[in-house]
Formats: sequence, C-alpha cells, structure tokens
Amino acid sequence: MALVRRAADRPHSPELNPLATLLYRIGRFAFRRRGLTVLLWFLVLGGVGAAASTAPPPPADTFSMPGTESQKAVDLLNEKFPAAGADGASARVAIRAPGGGKVTDPGVRKSVAALVADLAKAPQVAAATDPFTSDAVSEDATTAYTVVTYEVSALEVSDKAHDALLEAADDGRARGLTVEMGGDAVPVEQAAGGTAESIGVAVAALILLVTFGSLVAAGMPLLTAVMGVGIGVSAIGALGSTLGLSSTSTTLALMIGLAVGIDYALFIVSRYRTELLEGLDREEAAGRAVGTAGSAVVFAGLTVIVALAGLAVVDVPMLTKMGLAAAGTVLIAVLVAVTFVPALLGFAPVRVLRRADRHLITGKPLSERRQRKAARAAARQRPNLGSRWAGFVLRRPLVVLLVGVVGLGVVAVPATRLELGLPGEGTMAPDTTQRKAYDMLSESFGPGFNGPLLVTVAADEARGVGKDLAAELSGEPGVAEVGPVVPNTAGDTAIISVVPEGGPTDDRTRRLVEKLRDDLSGFARTHDAEILVGGQTAMFLDFSRTLDDALLPYLALVVGLAFLLLVLVFRSFTVPLKAALGFLLSVSAALGAVVAIFQWGWFADIVGVDQPGPIMSTMPIIMIGVVFGLAMDYEVFLVTRMREAFVHGEPTPQAVVTGFRHGGRVVAAAALIMTSVFSGFIMEDNVFVRMIGLGLALAVLFDAFVVRMAIVPALFALLGDRAWWLPRWLDRALPDMDVEGEKLSHRPPAARREVPIP
Repeated sequence: MALVRRAADRPHSPELNPLATLLYRIGRFAFRRRGLTVLLWFLVLGGVGAAASTAPPPPADTFSMPGTESQKAVDLLNEKFPAAGADGASARVAIRAPGGGKVTDPGVRKSVAALVADLAKAPQVAAATDPFTSDAVSEDATTAYTVVTYEVSALEVSDKAHDALLEAADDGRARGLTVEMGGDAVPVEQAAGGTAESIGVAVAALILLVTFGSLVAAGMPLLTAVMGVGIGVSAIGALGSTLGLSSTSTTLALMIGLAVGIDYALFIVSRYRTELLEGLDREEAAGRAVGTAGSAVVFAGLTVIVALAGLAVVDVPMLTKMGLAAAGTVLIAVLVAVTFVPALLGFAPVRVLRRADRHLITGKPLSERRQRKAARAAARQRPNLGSRWAGFVLRRPLVVLLVGVVGLGVVAVPATRLELGLPGEGTMAPDTTQRKAYDMLSESFGPGFNGPLLVTVAADEARGVGKDLAAELSGEPGVAEVGPVVPNTAGDTAIISVVPEGGPTDDRTRRLVEKLRDDLSGFARTHDAEILVGGQTAMFLDFSRTLDDALLPYLALVVGLAFLLLVLVFRSFTVPLKAALGFLLSVSAALGAVVAIFQWGWFADIVGVDQPGPIMSTMPIIMIGVVFGLAMDYEVFLVTRMREAFVHGEPTPQAVVTGFRHGGRVVAAAALIMTSVFSGFIMEDNVFVRMIGLGLALAVLFDAFVVRMAIVPALFALLGDRAWWLPRWLDRALPDMDVEGEKLSHRPPAARREVPIP
C-alpha cells in the first residue's frame, strides 16, 4: 500500500499534463485576444438566437415507454383505430343543475342544449356530444358532461378558440348552470415568465458582490451565465421541433445552466484574483487561473454531464431528451467559462480586485484613511472564517461527523414513505376549473370515471372475443363498470372501456391493473387473442414502474463513471468513495424534505402547495442526476485545493485548513448562488418545476454545508494521510491530469513580479 506521491516525487514535464497545459494556453490566448474571443461568442449567440426565433414551436410533453404493455396498446390503437388515436385536442365539460335540481328538467335541459350548441360552433371544434343521447347523465340526473373535440392538437388551439370555450362556459353559468372544464384544450393560467430566473439572478448578484467586493468581479459570472444559458436555451428552441425537445427540457436546461454558469465563472475569477495578488503578470495570472481552476471546472462539468446524459438508461424518451438538452447546456457553460471569462478579465484585469487591493497591482498610493484601515487589518492577521471552521472540525472530527450523519438521516426518514405518481387534474389547485370538473365527475359518476382503463383485443373475431371478455370483466372485483365492445372496421381489433372503483392514483387501481394483466393472459391463450390493458391510467402506472426499475441501474452507471473520473482527478480511492456516500446522504435528506412538504403537506402554506399528493415519478431520478453532478462540483472545487497543498508537502490536517482558507468562502458562495437560483423556481405554477426547484435547493444546502464542509473534513481528520491512498502500480498507470496545477507552478517565473505588503 502506498500513498499518492508528493510533488517532489513526481515528474514535472508539462507535456505529461496536456489538459492543464491546453487550458493554460487557452486562458492566455483569450486574455490576449479578448476582443476577438468576445466577438465570436456574441456571433454564436446571435446566430443561434436567430435560428430559434424562426424555428417552429416545440412539441408538448409526451409519454412514450418502449416495451411496456400500455405503449403496445397505444401503438396498436394508432394502427387499428387511426381516428381514435388522432392527436386532436379535447375538453370535457361538466354540467350540474342549479340548486340540486336535475339536468333532465325541461328548463335545465334547454340551457344544457344551448351550452352544447355554443361549444359546437366555436372555432376549430369538430364536434360536441349531446349528453342526453350519449349516456353522459349521472344516475341521480344532477350532473351531465359533454366532450368537445377539436380538429387540431392542443398546441395548435388558437387564442380565439380558447376564448370561445371560456365564453360559452360563462354563458352557461349565466343561465344558472354550474359549468367546469377539463382536458388538454382548456387553457391553463400561467404566471408571468421570467420571475423565477430574475429572483435567482438578483440574489446571486448580491452574493457575488459580497464575496468579491467588486461590481466588476460580481458582474462577470452573471454575464458569463447569461451567455451560456442564452446559447443553450436558444439551441434547444432551434432544435425543439426537429428533435422533439419540449418546454420542460428548456426549463431544466435553464435551471442547471444558470447555476453552473455562475459557479464555474466564480471559481475562475476567484483563482485569477489570487494569482494576481501573489505577484503574477496579468496575462500569466489568467492562464494559471484557467489551467488550475479551469481544470477543476472541466472535470466538475464532466460529472454533471455524465449524470444528466445517464438519464438515457431509463429508456424513457422524454427523460433522455431532457437530460441530453441539459447536458448540452452544461457543456456550453464549461466552454464559455474557460474562454469567455479570461477574455472578460482582459478588459478589466485590475478592477476585479477589491478597491483596497488594487494599489498592490497598480502602485498607486492609498488614501490616508485606507492606509490606516489596511494597517489595522494587517495587525490583526486573523485567519479567515474558512480556516477557523476547518480548525474547529479538525479538533472535534468525531462529533461533527456524528451530528452531520445523524442530522441528515433524520431529515431523510420521510423518504422511506415516498409515493410516486404523475400529475393530473385531480392534483391541481382546488380553485381551478380543471380540478372542479374532476371532483364533480368523481362525485356523480364514481372515482374511477376520471381514470378508465382501455382493454384492447386483437383476434380474428374480435367482436365475439370482446363480448366474452366483457362478460368476464364485469364480474372482476374492483371493476365498477364495463363499456360496450367497439370493433374496428376490419373486425380484427376491439376496445373495451373499463371503469375501476378507485381513482387514477388509488392503490386499488394499481392492484386491479396488475391483476387484470395476470388473469387475462390465460383468457388470451384459450381464445388465441392478444389482450392489452392500456389507457392513460395504466400508462401512468407503467411510467412509474419503469422509473422504479431503472433507478438502481442508473445510480450504478452514474456513480461508477463519476467514481472513475474522480479517481483520475484526486488519484485516490477514498476521496471518491466519500464523495459518493456523502451524495447519497444529501439526496436522501432532500427527498425526505420533499416528501414531508409535497406529499404529507408539512409547511404547505409557506411553500404554496395547494394539494399534497404523490411525488411526481420523474422527480427523484432527475434530482439524483442533477444533484450528483453538483455534489461532485463542490467535491472537486474544495478538495482539489486541499490536494494542491498536500502534493506540495503539507500534512493532511494542514492541507484541509489551506483548502478551506482558499476555497471555503468561494464554495459557500457558489452553494448559496445555486440555492438562490433553484429556490426562485419554487414560485412557478408548474408543480413539477416547483417540486424540483425546492428539492435541488435543499439538496445543494445539505450537500455543500453539511457533507462537503463538515462531514468531508471530519473524515480527512480521522483518516489523515490515508485519505489519499492509491496503490503505487495504479498511481503509475493512471494519466496525470494535474487538476491542482502543480506542474504549472514549475513554469519559468519570468512573468512574476513583486507585490508589496501593505
């Protein structure tokens, strides 16, 4: 067993660290050719923006799950019933008689007929069913419904058609009817766009100003993030219709791109300031900053990209596209950080420093007041907050470790009761017309009315087989109603609507779907038929099951690939292992908090949760992918500073203090920035965006301040130099990535100058 070799034991040839050397040269080139670099990036932004402005609108979110029974049913339906499988929009209008009366009363019936006529003559409407001839009246005759079908898809329904639908409903209410509507043709009220991003960016600007003490330094990460996000989101918009990238893909890319774009620039600017104050020439300082902090940015970005692109293993096209779109935005953020940032530094090479430090570079004398202030600060010579915190953890590592682990474990307890589902009109806010229509139909027609199952029969004599199957289904426990057998024109396929006793998210409905699929397999063999249980409710259940089954393989792939990357970065087994285990703690705690708030309803009024319910099925796996990448960001940025001190000869405890002295403040600022960006999305109306925003914000707080800044240094204190253990044979075999920039420090010191001590 051998520890990683120290700086004196390792070769110093720059040719052995091509990444650091390449980034060093890129940083110097961008600094020197700053006008050209900035112009090129703005040309890219303008070109992609122009392409996005002329591109067709993006498609709506769709669920497609290859290999599942519900997807097979959808494919068969589209093939055999092309009219039923059309993508035209629809609205289901629930109607209730006034004062508890009956819709069959002559006066009420006349009002209902007038409402249906108004709906039928609205723009883009293909038909509106008559509830009295389509068996759409409840048994007590208090409620009826009409289905309005459109000639176009939901995305193509015009504002004029939406207005006509709403106006017809208002006219029905004016006649005394209770009228509520659901379906994809009903417009959903949206909050004003850009609010979440604006709040997050404003808070980030304040944090940057406090961290850097310079408006110029604070503005650079913001400008960099806007550049990266602008290009990434515009690219998604330009390719949206071609690649099927929906608006949800844009939201996730915007959320991640803003956070990492600010943070990556923050680390490079911070390192440039350090190099400048240590006496390097301005161009050389930019090169060293990109060669060191830029190397960490590249590897941190790679972990985020691996985590997001790994969503492809779930084999759900929607998630794959979301992950790849966000990964592409992160890649752009990395490229912008290592080129655009040094170019901006070239325009203001000294003004990125605090005003009190600029005289060290320019040689201009300070005012008498600032001289006294600098003298008092020099006399105190107190370690900064990061150094003091590291010293506290090193003195009490076991206590800090236990408090951190037990605390996160307690917060994670609600995650053991995690219930997954997909949002529907039953989970919308109680004051929305969609939710009111959902409740009206459930009360009058039964809970299962809003989530019927669609059983598809494929056989030579589909009608006859379907009648036998309908008779068997009628006696099945948990089935409330079985609809008529509807064959296609060719007679080789039939569909049967089955209304369960439970609602779409009821556990009874899930058990019924599983039981029907098991029981009907024998019926299918005896009748030489193919029977598929589908419909939206079954599809949502299959979607949740697919994500559950893919979770462990996804974790194994993402954690495994990131572990290999971190072994290359830190040349250690222990550090990547600690990083992965710490991530599991932080993400479990964040999921526990999300369950407590969104599922159990704790603090629901504070967060704005209108209707507690199951956690969206896609939320845990997306949060795992994003948080893992961000957690590795903090690990790379903080621990590379520690390793840099270690390979230069400092013992591990002192290296921990050095790492926190240089990187603690910046990592804390980065975490607060990410938290502010993600927290801004809690104000969105979209429940998924709100949920993922809160989950990511909490996960960042837990991971940065509890795991990376408390548990990790405590483990370093307990393990000592053993934390850097790596077999000597593997140390020789691995390529030397030199993320800490140790070899760059052996370059000729011609560009170094003396910096006076205040």
